[in-house]
Amino acid sequence: MSFFSVLQRSKKSKARLGEITTSHGVIKTPAFVPVATKGTLKSLTPSQTQDIGVQVSFVNTYHLVTHPGTDIIENAGGIHEFSKLIYPLMSDSGGFQVFSLARGITQNLTQKDAENKRIANVHGDEQPMVVKIDEDGVTFRSTYDGKVIEFTPEKSMEYQRQIGADLIMAFDECTYYPATHEYAKKAMERTHVWLTRCVSQYQISNIKYQNESAKLKKHQYLYGIIQGGMFEDLRKESAKFVVEQDTPGVAIGGVSVGETKEEMREQVEWVSPYLPPDRPVHLLGVGHIDDILDAVVHGIDTFDCVEPTRLARVGILMQHVTCNMKQIGKSNEIDINKSVYKNNLEPIDELCHCYTCHNFTKSYLHHLFKQRELLGYTLATIHNLSVMESFMEEVRKQIEEGTI
Repeated sequence: MSFFSVLQRSKKSKARLGEITTSHGVIKTPAFVPVATKGTLKSLTPSQTQDIGVQVSFVNTYHLVTHPGTDIIENAGGIHEFSKLIYPLMSDSGGFQVFSLARGITQNLTQKDAENKRIANVHGDEQPMVVKIDEDGVTFRSTYDGKVIEFTPEKSMEYQRQIGADLIMAFDECTYYPATHEYAKKAMERTHVWLTRCVSQYQISNIKYQNESAKLKKHQYLYGIIQGGMFEDLRKESAKFVVEQDTPGVAIGGVSVGETKEEMREQVEWVSPYLPPDRPVHLLGVGHIDDILDAVVHGIDTFDCVEPTRLARVGILMQHVTCNMKQIGKSNEIDINKSVYKNNLEPIDELCHCYTCHNFTKSYLHHLFKQRELLGYTLATIHNLSVMESFMEEVRKQIEEGTI
């Protein structure tokens, strides 16, 4: 069976039904990918995650490198065995966090200095978090213990091999917003060079570790990442280059980093004609329901985002929605912290069949959040992820029926 199979294509758009086959299971696409940053979906046990119906999660290489360290994860048998998340997992390259850290250090510099990535010590006598950025990669100090860590394309591939996620990302530079055309072009070109190095290292690793009695015997699938900032010419150039590298998957990066929704959607639309018809396409860092519905029609298969789980932990509960753009908006969320819910003995969402809605009331969730009881975070997270899974099931159903 092939890694990615297209089961049905829409006659009205580039929307498609597919399956991504991995060593840890099959992902039915389009699919939402909740973020398990440090090897855990915050507040949930692995069994709760499976009960919700989560198909795939996203773990973060940068954070796992800083703690507990990829050697420990590899010795445990990989991230699946270490975390007991036994369904398919994706990992990022660490690039987004590394360059976000660099921007944090340079945010008080002039635009010219920031664009040249001149690392300045803006914290008085403290040591800078980013030690060096050059064409080879990035050297920085861990935010956990101050240890100096190096990220290069080869190192990122090796870290991700040790982590052992099924779907892995090439090391890239996520351009900050708003970057000039000059800097976005330099970052894109650097990303392209790094992609070729990632591909070479990926191929070496596949040969070496598939033929040895290593603990990680399952196959990993590499995604190249399209960059280019806010510029149509760069986005199209990057899409052409990345797709030509023939990686198993393709991702779109550098979106949802401060631009408007309209600008983000434009970036997806620009590259849509160049996306491969026979390989899965992932949109990095995007997961709001209206964004998903808009991007699916441009051929996007998977989406990762922290929003549903992050909202849950502050008491923002999502409500069931249909695949109708006119019905999607802020009205699809409620703030359970509000006093209006103190005496409300109705379920959170009468259209939802999750464990939380089946057993508890708005009043009880309100009580848990006002008292800062940890169970509140768990029940809210179960609910929000259940809403997302139900929504994606509806998206797949409507593609199958020809209405998207």
